[in-house]
Amino acid sequence: MAKFFLTGYMGSGKSTAGKKLSAKLGYEFIDLDKLIEAEYQQTIPEIFASKGEKEFRAMEHNALKRVMERENIVVACGGGTPCYYNNMELMNNHGNTVYLKMSADSLVSRLLNAKDKRPIIANKTEKELREFVTRQLEKREDFYHQAQYVVKGKDLNVDELVLFVKEKVGVN
Repeated sequence: MAKFFLTGYMGSGKSTAGKKLSAKLGYEFIDLDKLIEAEYQQTIPEIFASKGEKEFRAMEHNALKRVMERENIVVACGGGTPCYYNNMELMNNHGNTVYLKMSADSLVSRLLNAKDKRPIIANKTEKELREFVTRQLEKREDFYHQAQYVVKGKDLNVDELVLFVKEKVGVN
């Protein structure tokens, strides 16, 4: 019985790695943002616009606590999830946390190709995006580094992640 919480900045590959990891382990995959969107029948940007970030973070915290009641799960957390309330402490106490670490440059090159899907960065130039990502990473790194395991997100080999998880955590 195990729980895995994948953390990291937007674009670090949490959802992609999470889906593959859960499939290889035979666990349920949960994308925390998608869960919130389904529950509230609004996209995350719509929730931010109508209720504000403070209310969204409370919704996210409550969703995280509900998810923790399940077993054999891989959860892709939102980029900001570890940074609010006591979310990182909760995740560390209830499961295994993995930070998919990437440099600002690597994140920017990934995010440039997906700007239209991410309203928070949609209208930013490459220079503005780089400044935005760098600033946010500086604010969030302390939280991300509280994860029990830190792995390189760039060119992440999910088979290696599965082996790592099995060896470190003792999951079959």
